[in-house]
Amino acid sequence: SIMPGGQLKAWELVKPIFEAIAAKVDGEPCVAYMGPRGAGHYVKMIHNGIEYGDMQLIAEAYDLLHRGLGLTNAELHQVFSDWNKGDVESYLIEITADIFSRYDRETDKAIVDLILDEAQQKGTGKWTSQNSFDLGAPIPTINAAVESRIISGLKEERVAASSLLVGPKAQIKGDRAQNIAFIRDALYTAKICSYAQGFGMLRLASKEYSYDFNYSEIARIWRGGCIIRARFLNDIRDAFKRNNDLTNLMVDPEFSTKMNRGQAALRTVVSMAADSGIPALAFSSALAYYDAYRSNRLPANLTQAQRDYFGAHTYRRLDKEGSFHTLWQ
Repeated sequence: SIMPGGQLKAWELVKPIFEAIAAKVDGEPCVAYMGPRGAGHYVKMIHNGIEYGDMQLIAEAYDLLHRGLGLTNAELHQVFSDWNKGDVESYLIEITADIFSRYDRETDKAIVDLILDEAQQKGTGKWTSQNSFDLGAPIPTINAAVESRIISGLKEERVAASSLLVGPKAQIKGDRAQNIAFIRDALYTAKICSYAQGFGMLRLASKEYSYDFNYSEIARIWRGGCIIRARFLNDIRDAFKRNNDLTNLMVDPEFSTKMNRGQAALRTVVSMAADSGIPALAFSSALAYYDAYRSNRLPANLTQAQRDYFGAHTYRRLDKEGSFHTLWQ
């Protein structure tokens, strides 16, 4: 997948070359003109931020399946292979299934079990998080993925804390097959939330930087030749074909139905993670994002009252126009 930006005249010159070398899906080259100046680089940055979210959600699903439900690597291979035939079919799910089937020749142990649990990063996820604050774009699941990698790097501190701080046993109770299905459905639902955040940030950036993004084209070229390529992107492409001015992916008619159907599984999985002491920053943030976005009233009124109390920052009212200040003492 190639995401070029810059001068339109330059794009017209290199277009035949890029279309020839780009990955193909259904005969279509996974390349399109993204917009002026650094638009292409920006789209690639958001791609990588979404990639962070995808990877963290999969890692948390693995933790719940492995530590919580006690699945062996052979069973994990089968579960992820099965998942790759359904809604969550993707390159990342495919390689995850493959990872669980690889063993070290010297020790005869699964390679994944021999890898140090410190996730490194090149910085593109961090750039996405940093820019989200400049734009006022809520991307809590992507941010949680970045923070999870940072926490993983505190290996020595975590080892020391593990013998000092207590919590529930990492054991998920109930029907095993049903819990696996809950985790799969929660993964799909949280994935929608994460992509909604990424495309929401693209929308704000398009307005702020005058990029004039075509979101259905972005989804189309991400379907092949990149890390987040997935069946799921066909649905996103169709959603933005229906409405390129869509404010949030979750309010598209098709995706709102999916969210309404999947939110119960997401709640179940976040609860089972909390009950078993298994960290699920990405799943938890996705659920909180969903609940916050669907709330017609949030407790920000109290926050504004506090700001006005200690700093005279004023507040707006529901029943009157203008800004107001109260002498609280």
